[in-house]
Amino acid sequence: MTAAATTALPEGWTTRRPKLDDAEEILALVHASDIAAFGEPDCTLDEVREMLTEPNTDMSRDCWIALDPAGKIIGWAYPRNANRGDRDFADVYIWPEHGRPALRPLLALLMDRMAERAAEFGHDPYEVRAGAIASEGELVAALEDAGFAFLKQHARLQMSLAGVPLTAPAPPAGVTVREVRGDDEGDLRAVHSVIFRAFADTDHLGADYEAWRTQIGNESSISFDEWFVAEVDGRVVGALQSSDAGVDDNEGWVKRLGVLRAYRKRGVGEALLRRAFAVYAAKGRAKVGLGVDMENPTQAIRLYYAVGMTPLYQADVYRTYVTARAR
Repeated sequence: MTAAATTALPEGWTTRRPKLDDAEEILALVHASDIAAFGEPDCTLDEVREMLTEPNTDMSRDCWIALDPAGKIIGWAYPRNANRGDRDFADVYIWPEHGRPALRPLLALLMDRMAERAAEFGHDPYEVRAGAIASEGELVAALEDAGFAFLKQHARLQMSLAGVPLTAPAPPAGVTVREVRGDDEGDLRAVHSVIFRAFADTDHLGADYEAWRTQIGNESSISFDEWFVAEVDGRVVGALQSSDAGVDDNEGWVKRLGVLRAYRKRGVGEALLRRAFAVYAAKGRAKVGLGVDMENPTQAIRLYYAVGMTPLYQADVYRTYVTARAR
């Protein structure tokens, strides 16, 4: 079979650009993909909307959906590069089995666009990563045929909140943990600064403050009573950003946790987590979840295991490089 044949849609199938109005149907697609891959849905409507409006992701230029002859959305492809850095992330979802004919065409469209994004962002060569769970054999094969090679693993962790105390234990001496003041722009800047600087040691692509603030503004609800900072001598040295993404599944969700390098291994991260766990439990949440890079140089995975979290599933991360090409 020729390369052209493998990247052509069947007769009657089409692609177009997504719109925010497609978010609910895209969510159904993602849920079907999740259930086939690891047995349960793991995405919310807000998360789909966030992906569609990610900084430096333009629905009219960067994203595609595939439709079968009946007009059903059976595939979705989009990139992620929040800071215009030299690394992008390629995401492709297809409806299990029925959507298989759209997988390689969508991936080809997205990778072609990656070469253009490389030129637009000023990087050559340009690193592109993608993720797949081991059970997603068709996706793994498509990625490998497109030149991707295994890089590392990412884990989705979870923990039951049954029996978790509703009052958090006292933080280490000299450390104060408090709620973030959501109506205080200075406090929000402190949260972003800590997370941005803490994640600079990792592969996380941090957005600048304005882009991060826009992302927050796009969320349908924010529970700032689930956001916390840790202070030492009045200075914010750690921050935990929660998300309402897990509310529908009765799950507290730790979106980001960061501690400045000089204050690590002093119990600051654990104190922030314990405070969040207590608040989630007090609200009646059944579980808590987060995602983590298994090779994060800060060794965050050790902290998460130490507080009782375990993997719900693990995803493999793949990598390739493209040459910049102007449109």
